[in-house]
Amino acid sequence: MQGLSLKQNQQQNLSPQQIQYIKLLQIPTAELAARIEEELEDNPALEEGLDHNEEQEPRETLDDLEREEMEVGDYLQDDYAGYKMAGDSYDPNEETRERPLATESSTQEYLLNQIRYVVRSEREEVLAQQIIGSLEEDGYLRRNIESIVNDLAFTQGFETDYDEVEQVLFKVQSLDPAGIAARTLQECLSLQLHRRESDAPAHLTAIRLVDDFFEEFSKKHFSILLSKLSITEEELKKAMQVITHLNPKPGGGDDAPIAPYLQPDFIITNQNGKLEIKINGKNAPELRVSRAFQEMLQTYDKGDKQQKDIKEAVTFIKHKLDSASWFISAIQQRQGTLMKTMESIVARQYDFFLTGDESVLKPMKMKEIAAMIEMDISTVSRVVSAKSVQADFGIYPLKYFFSEGITHESGEDFSTREVKNILREIIEQEPSSEPHSDEDLEQLLLERGFVVKRRTVAKYRDQLGIPVARLRKHL
Repeated sequence: MQGLSLKQNQQQNLSPQQIQYIKLLQIPTAELAARIEEELEDNPALEEGLDHNEEQEPRETLDDLEREEMEVGDYLQDDYAGYKMAGDSYDPNEETRERPLATESSTQEYLLNQIRYVVRSEREEVLAQQIIGSLEEDGYLRRNIESIVNDLAFTQGFETDYDEVEQVLFKVQSLDPAGIAARTLQECLSLQLHRRESDAPAHLTAIRLVDDFFEEFSKKHFSILLSKLSITEEELKKAMQVITHLNPKPGGGDDAPIAPYLQPDFIITNQNGKLEIKINGKNAPELRVSRAFQEMLQTYDKGDKQQKDIKEAVTFIKHKLDSASWFISAIQQRQGTLMKTMESIVARQYDFFLTGDESVLKPMKMKEIAAMIEMDISTVSRVVSAKSVQADFGIYPLKYFFSEGITHESGEDFSTREVKNILREIIEQEPSSEPHSDEDLEQLLLERGFVVKRRTVAKYRDQLGIPVARLRKHL
């Protein structure tokens, strides 16, 4: 006889309203207005604009995400009329709201907006601009470095040499999208693989395939690869899947989409030594629940609810009113979470936002911010993803402020970003005929008081887009 047993387990499921909130939390400001317009088109119970007959201050409704189905009478209260995006950084009477659009396709413009994060002087900026201007539509640099040196000399009277241009090229290759400014397909794939931080066996094998056995790989000499790498066919297949998911044309080519308008999610201003944080909601419309739909529900409620058509109409209207109020609640909750997270980031990096001095950036992990705002780390990750902040001295991606910390022998904590800058300086000053190995770099950092293992040095070097010593050597 088959035995029977009783087993009890507990699992947590997200409600549709929570899922909607999570999706809204992740999208950047530049996409929020489009998402709201999509919802306005799909749901006639959601309307744009203020209802001047009602109070214009929004009511706290975050707990409504968990509410059960309402009675008809609950829909007759216009809780959301006159809802306005909290934290907007503009006066609606100041100017007509317009949604700016980029007028040109612009991988180059996108790259030019990033170079200030990697160059360290005006001279490097001139070189980076020349390199970016020399890229082809698919994102490759097929013009040789000697020609770029000559172009700068003849057109701008700018004297440089091969080594200096190549060092700046490595910095351009560290920009997004990964693989940009590669000179060959092999270099393009290698840049993308080294950009990803993964210890997965398939990923490590893919790096070896591209870096060390690219000729055999491109000619599909699989038996040779299996022998040289000492791997199974299944492991080779997984590594090849990693490579096939890379982008061979990081510039996008002729079919590249129009570049999105660069719109920060937060705006921070220095008001006489005090930082003021605002959420940028300039292009997001004001929302309210439709009064007409509420009155329509009231009318149907007086009818015979036993009639099928009236019952279906009431169900439809209730569903649309529910969706409208849930959507507004989700946006309210999104704005509150964004603000709390940004306030915590600013509190941690206050000196930087006051001065713009990168040397005062402190080590900071998402786990720390999650603890400060008493939310899950996945929530912080969604807030940070694809978001940016505009300060008095430029626009920065939020991920820019997160880094691990390394303790100096003096006991002071330094951001890994500062250690990477020191590593870059050491490599820039090395003799081109005898570049430093990773072991040498480990020792040179130790002499400056930073205990960094060779493997970590190699990781930082890859993240900076700097190749290994043998590829940096020029006689």
